[in-house]
Amino acid sequence: MSIPAAMGVTLAVLLVYMTLVWVLSLVRHDASVVDPFWGLGFIVATVAYLLLTDGRLGRALLVLGLTCAWGLRLAIHLFIRNRGKGEDPRYRAMRAKRPDSFWWYSYAQVFVLQAILLWLVAVPLAAAEGGAEPAGFVALDYVGLGVWLVGFFFEVTGDAQLMLFKRRPENKGKVLASGVWKYSRHPNYFGEALLWWGIWLIAAAARGYWSVYGPALITFMLLRVSGVTLLEKGLKESKPGYADYVARTSAFVPWPRKKPR
Repeated sequence: MSIPAAMGVTLAVLLVYMTLVWVLSLVRHDASVVDPFWGLGFIVATVAYLLLTDGRLGRALLVLGLTCAWGLRLAIHLFIRNRGKGEDPRYRAMRAKRPDSFWWYSYAQVFVLQAILLWLVAVPLAAAEGGAEPAGFVALDYVGLGVWLVGFFFEVTGDAQLMLFKRRPENKGKVLASGVWKYSRHPNYFGEALLWWGIWLIAAAARGYWSVYGPALITFMLLRVSGVTLLEKGLKESKPGYADYVARTSAFVPWPRKKPR
């Protein structure tokens, strides 16, 4: 099957997948269940492309392995983080504004939207798994793998360090400014963006340069939509030391801290 045709089928699969997650949210009365299923959705996409396209098996299996490692790790992390906390405040606010229509409004604005965004971000998976040339691995594949590993390190390390920091009662109200958080205010978001650029480089090795809008979209979302911008609005108000942290620490790309004035 051609890559465009496989993308069309995969979009349909992802819409069905997110519809099932939406039904689960209605049963649980909690739209937050969508969060862990975001990462798992990419596994659904990469398996679909593996089955639907006729690219080189070695590259397809590499991308499958990388996507499964990232998606499973993220899903487990979000499940543990959200467990027992109830519905996320974002969804509670949406529910409060539309108590009678939230059930269908959430389907369109949360679940269908996430299915489409997931599909767009995952386009390098289609390009990498569906590309027929070159036959074997080339230098760009290894560069992409290296970039992915660096990104995965920052995301996993950043999430782990933040989780451990928050578990200690004495850190309540304080700012984590050590470990990888010493060099970036959002090392986990930086890592997620970077690993998708790594996947894109592997896709580019299979002549899939056109799929660049996938990593560009997730980078934009992390910087301007659901990541840095959204999170920092609340942090500046809730953490007294955050302004100094902002003044001295890179927002996204890890960089040595500025000296205090």
